[in-house]
Amino acid sequence: MTTDNPTKIAAEPGKQEIIITREFDAPRELVFKAFTDPKLYSQWLGPRSFTMNLETFEPKSGGSWRYIQKDQEGNKYAFHGVNHEVTAPERIISTFEFEGLPEKGHVVFETARFEALPGNRTKLTSQSVFQTIEDRDGMLQSGMEEGVNDSYDRLEELLEKLKK
Repeated sequence: MTTDNPTKIAAEPGKQEIIITREFDAPRELVFKAFTDPKLYSQWLGPRSFTMNLETFEPKSGGSWRYIQKDQEGNKYAFHGVNHEVTAPERIISTFEFEGLPEKGHVVFETARFEALPGNRTKLTSQSVFQTIEDRDGMLQSGMEEGVNDSYDRLEELLEKLKK
């Protein structure tokens, strides 16, 4: 792993969004498939040291999803949402909610865009829009950056295996 992180996370002051970009050395259709195939999705999402249980996974417009991740101490972290639009291989628009917050209603609106680049590469741009700046800042302070970096590194490794 190089010291220059290939994942870029941007959060402008005063805005309720986080923009994450990363380029993958794989065709757009394959990157999109890693987001919509349950067998692939559960192999890369989340920190490397956590286990993943995909409870519900309906990668279609109007479908829902829910998964639970468990750390090495046995702590469980559950997340759920609804897919508003799944347009292969271009974009996924969905909601995201962490069930571990003491109060409900901290729903994030997410759009993942898959852009084909020359050389069979893909640029993934993920925009997360929060209801408040405080919610966004809380997500940034929660260790989200480490989880995103670990997930995308794992996705890169999985894509390398799938290309062979």
